[in-house]
Amino acid sequence: MSLESKIRSLKAHPLIQVLADNGGNPRTLVLIEPLWGVPYNLIAPFATLYMYTQGITDVQIGLILSVTMAVQVLFSFLGGILSDKLGRKFTTMMGDFFGWGLACLVWAVSNNFWLFLAAAILNCFEQINQTAWYCLLIEDARPKDLVGIYTWVNIGGLVAIFFAPLSGLFVRSYSIVPVVRVLYFLFALTMILKTLITFRFCHETKQGKIRRAETRGISVFHMLGEYRQLIPGMLKNRGVLKAVAVSVILYVTNMVSTNFFGLYVTQRLGLSENFLALFPILNAAVMLIFMIGLQHRINATKFRIPLWIGLALYVVAALVLIFSPAGRL
Repeated sequence: MSLESKIRSLKAHPLIQVLADNGGNPRTLVLIEPLWGVPYNLIAPFATLYMYTQGITDVQIGLILSVTMAVQVLFSFLGGILSDKLGRKFTTMMGDFFGWGLACLVWAVSNNFWLFLAAAILNCFEQINQTAWYCLLIEDARPKDLVGIYTWVNIGGLVAIFFAPLSGLFVRSYSIVPVVRVLYFLFALTMILKTLITFRFCHETKQGKIRRAETRGISVFHMLGEYRQLIPGMLKNRGVLKAVAVSVILYVTNMVSTNFFGLYVTQRLGLSENFLALFPILNAAVMLIFMIGLQHRINATKFRIPLWIGLALYVVAALVLIFSPAGRL
């Protein structure tokens, strides 16, 4: 196949078409996602060890997670309300600045339990960001392109994982605490830059303008009270209940895995911390192959079978990790 044919084939790929057909907010947010993804994935394999090395016990790490999960629930309720009252764009900027920029600055100087707890609570602002960010991403996009847009967001995060070995090299050459401090400081700078780009190149969505006008003059407490009617209606919808149940299970397991995987494989299974950056790369490689090569071939009306296969493999992966013998990479 000639170079021109390869280029034409690449341009015809459904994911390339999605990015070409959706300018404005979707394209901007997809393109700047690596500003979050690259530093996050440089730090993620070592974040828990960074705390543990400075004397934070595994029990205290668990307590920090428990507190932040409770705060996240509160912030999740506020996310939709603030997105309506302040607009999707401003709420996204606020979440990025406080939830990541400011939180990372605190993490960069943390050396005791209370500072780590303060940073984790600041990071809960990211829950407010989540609602607004997704609204900003998709509300002005074409409905038929939503799966492709979500796929691009995931691809941006997965590609960023391949930068993870850099932090492993630095940790090997120096030590974990100074390296992670510098990375957190750089993370804060990239998130402040991401906030400024969002301000300059994103615009409030049509639905965001409508909701901001509709909620003007309505108090936050009154809007919180609307959940009394919303939640019972959701609980009567079996489809919504199933989706929420799966989401909750995956959220909890992902949180435990993300925060304790590093400790588990280094302290219990006896592997070197130098290997920590290897695992997310292998994970990302498999997911990228699936997303780029297979996902667009799945019929949009037949997600049930791939979903069950994915969940089954997720369970198998957890069991393999649980029963792995010590020292066996």
